[in-house]
Amino acid sequence: MADTQQLDSIGASITEGLGNAVLSLNVIAEELILNVERNSIVKTMTFLRDDVNCQFKQLMDLCGVDYPEREKRFDVVYNLLSMTQNSRVRVKLQTDDEGQVPSVSSVFSSANWWEREAWDLYGIFFSDHPDLRRILTDYGFIGHPLRKDFPLTGYLEVRYDDEQKRVVYEPVKLTQEYRNFDFLSPWEGIQLDLPGDEKSSSELDDVKLKKPND
Repeated sequence: MADTQQLDSIGASITEGLGNAVLSLNVIAEELILNVERNSIVKTMTFLRDDVNCQFKQLMDLCGVDYPEREKRFDVVYNLLSMTQNSRVRVKLQTDDEGQVPSVSSVFSSANWWEREAWDLYGIFFSDHPDLRRILTDYGFIGHPLRKDFPLTGYLEVRYDDEQKRVVYEPVKLTQEYRNFDFLSPWEGIQLDLPGDEKSSSELDDVKLKKPND
């Protein structure tokens, strides 16, 4: 990995080249952490790829992060690698539900599917994306499952209907009520009567254990 002096030198080049687009720049765990303005992301990524002092030619990853308590609830995180400099940089920006993040697929072709994934799972919209559609969930899926406010049960359940000979979508139906697991010790167990418990009071009570010699 690059040493601190080299990272400081790369950071100085980035600050000088991007100017006000850079909101903050830090070195954490031998990586540059760069926070930028949302609308400057294409300029930033192009500079990091092409500048002779940077040469971050590989986009290793792109993902979303949800902080629902913030006004701008989403972070978009880009992880870049420079084989020439033997160093990494993490670029971060903030956006909200309504904001559009410019696509960087024209700068790094690998961003295409990762931006689709962030749209599918978080609902982060990438403007100028050549094919922004769901990639992991079904096309008719409702909502974005990695948002912190998405219900664990989802909104719809899918099953195959033998009569209709096709897959059907229906509202989620829980087959049992939620159970109360609020007890201090797992040995206390669940106090509710569960299906099959009636056997313990009828049949099993009549069984007497005997020693082999009895």
